[in-house]
Amino acid sequence: MKVALFVPCYVDQFYPQVAIATLEVLEKQGVTVVYPARQTCCGQPMANSGFEHLATGCNENFVENFADCDYIVSPSGSCVLHIKDHLHVESAEEKAASIRRRTYELVEFLTDIVQVKTLTSRFPHRVGLHQSCHGQRGLKLSQMSELVAPPFSKTGQLLGLVEGLELVQLNRADECCGFGGTFCVAEEAVSVKMGKDRVADHEAQGAAFITGNDMSCLMHLEGILRRQNSPMKVVHVAEILNAW
Repeated sequence: MKVALFVPCYVDQFYPQVAIATLEVLEKQGVTVVYPARQTCCGQPMANSGFEHLATGCNENFVENFADCDYIVSPSGSCVLHIKDHLHVESAEEKAASIRRRTYELVEFLTDIVQVKTLTSRFPHRVGLHQSCHGQRGLKLSQMSELVAPPFSKTGQLLGLVEGLELVQLNRADECCGFGGTFCVAEEAVSVKMGKDRVADHEAQGAAFITGNDMSCLMHLEGILRRQNSPMKVVHVAEILNAW
């Protein structure tokens, strides 16, 4: 199994340890991982702002870099959903369609494709899970509370395999953190209030860490935690799965 690692811009620039953890988690599962060195932005920021037509170059570059592999895996639900829903290249639509089908978020890939049943990781802390909107409602990584259906969480399932980890129960487990890509810039006050609400929920449950599948959401929450001088920290799920 040959997997191409897709590293989002903000992970590359601000949280490279998440990309490294993703690589190591995949390799521990016996997966051969390659890194297309000429990859760049997937085009999501332009699409979020209503300028998807300006992402043509990003789309063409993505197809050029990720056409030759079994799967494409990324530690970002929002970027993966963007590729699945918006990757189109007029001159190479067949390749683009194939890439859309083969692109997976890390947890999605581990649970659905690799079908991980055991882990050797250890993380002896109380952890709150932030289930980001793109992953939950777009990739179906967890059940939405507004639906009358049995609850599930693929991320929670993997975290349950980590030795010593105690997953706390939040009052509003699937509430948006307020990041929302460019929303946090256009609607700063609303975004901050939503983030404060999410932080307060984790604090009320005594969590020492907030984890999630999207470092963008965690970056938003981390900024609030720092402003509040909170001892709580954020950590991407890949870092927990790679911990020992």
